[in-house]
Amino acid sequence: MNTILKLIFLVSCVISGYASADTVYVSLEKADAIAVIDGNTGKLNKLVEVGKRPRGLVLSQDNTRLYVAVSDENVIKIIDTATLKILGKLDCDKAKTFALSPDGNLLYATNDGDNQLTVINIPQGQIIKRIPIAKEAEGVSVSPDGRWIISTSEAENLAEWIDGHALEVVDKTLVDMRPRASEFTADGKQLWVTSQNAADLSILDVQTRRPLKKIAFSVPGTDPESVKPVGIRIDKQRRFAYVALGRANHIAVIDAQKLEVIKYLPVGQRVWNLAFSPDQKKLYAANGLSDEVSFVDLETHQVINTVAVGKTPWAIVSKP
Repeated sequence: MNTILKLIFLVSCVISGYASADTVYVSLEKADAIAVIDGNTGKLNKLVEVGKRPRGLVLSQDNTRLYVAVSDENVIKIIDTATLKILGKLDCDKAKTFALSPDGNLLYATNDGDNQLTVINIPQGQIIKRIPIAKEAEGVSVSPDGRWIISTSEAENLAEWIDGHALEVVDKTLVDMRPRASEFTADGKQLWVTSQNAADLSILDVQTRRPLKKIAFSVPGTDPESVKPVGIRIDKQRRFAYVALGRANHIAVIDAQKLEVIKYLPVGQRVWNLAFSPDQKKLYAANGLSDEVSFVDLETHQVINTVAVGKTPWAIVSKP
């Protein structure tokens, strides 16, 4: 990274008095560990061994627990964020990508091998339902009010709408080839879905569950075949949204009101998933093939730091 940008990054931390200090957690798929990073200084504080092939990460609402999908062990492990000790585990079929209900009591995990959404009652520590869903389920998200659970099907090019009360599929929306991640806007009015093989993003109206618009991605000077959108983050005010473009090694910056791309930010190799800092002044990007995390300043939309973390970073989250 440019030396001047590094200095700006460090000076801004000092000036702010670390008022917005945060901790970043990154799953390292081929290191069997979680990297723990200081979000202000960029220092790699610790590697926490968690088991074979960790992927999806979710923080509890109070930030005291970190849930980790340990894929090759078919479990989701629970880490105490204060001590970084493993507190327990939840049995989960082929754990990979998952989300929590707004009250934190239920966990929803896609199982792409058996075409099921596994529903776990966290206080009870038990699977309470397996919901049949479309083939090769991938991403899962939950609406802010808990009304909808979304599962994306890579094989059938669908976003499936699962009723959060009845726990059954009630509608399906056709999107483009190989949908990956999905994300609701903070007001719950829109659902955004990335389609990896189509190099685009579908924006759906939640009330009608039908498409509003599609945004295609084309990075100047980059092979179109390398543009593989995956992770999405939309700020709380719905001013800007950010999409990780995989092997294109860029993040798309989208005007979330006009619904158009305004900029492409170069980051590391195969950028896969994204996370905001708690104050939404920074964006963190997990770069899976360059074994690093990029820090993006969201006022200037510039990369301000790059941190080496270990083998194959996959998912990423942060807490105050």
